[in-house]
Amino acid sequence: MKHFTTEEWLDFVNQAVSSRESVEMEKHLKEGCKRCQATVSLWQRVQKSAVAERNYQPPADTVRVVKAAFAAAGLKGQRKESRSRISILFDSFLQPVVEGARSAATDSRQMLYRADPFQIDVQIEAKPGTNDLMVTGQLLDLTNPGIAGQDINVTLSNLRGHVVHAVSNKNGEFACEIKNSGDLQITFAGGHGEPIVISLRDALGRMPQDEK
Repeated sequence: MKHFTTEEWLDFVNQAVSSRESVEMEKHLKEGCKRCQATVSLWQRVQKSAVAERNYQPPADTVRVVKAAFAAAGLKGQRKESRSRISILFDSFLQPVVEGARSAATDSRQMLYRADPFQIDVQIEAKPGTNDLMVTGQLLDLTNPGIAGQDINVTLSNLRGHVVHAVSNKNGEFACEIKNSGDLQITFAGGHGEPIVISLRDALGRMPQDEK
């Protein structure tokens, strides 16, 4: 089964593909490819959020409070340095939820990052009946549009001593399974030898025992 890249699905959602490509991609979705269905769903939510928030302006008093807290934490310089290395384009945990459900647990999380030279699509899912997380993703090489990040070393740690390794395939895809400690750190080999590190506290918003 042929998989399409994140970039191709983005064009699909934005209706920027040819009629022939659109038919092929619709057929691929109907064949039941869960990964590609999840990618399309992700970009559809991003597009919907962008439309909804285009004219949104936060209250001035809220902005002042946030700026004051940010300055007091001494994070201003750190933010500038971090943004030059990695930026988050989408996180399903940051999307608005129904009132009263904000603290509810979830069994999956989708994120999209830019960390030169890569665009990184990550999905985290709780493995049913276990205390494990399934982490899948795809890397695109931003220096070569349309080219997947192949043979990239990926390291996962649950910050409790459990570490697993993977290597991205010819489509830039990788998959790992790791014990769920609540926290997660994903490390990629960067383009200049410097590691790209994504740290997630409470990766799925709760520990399995919280459900008991």
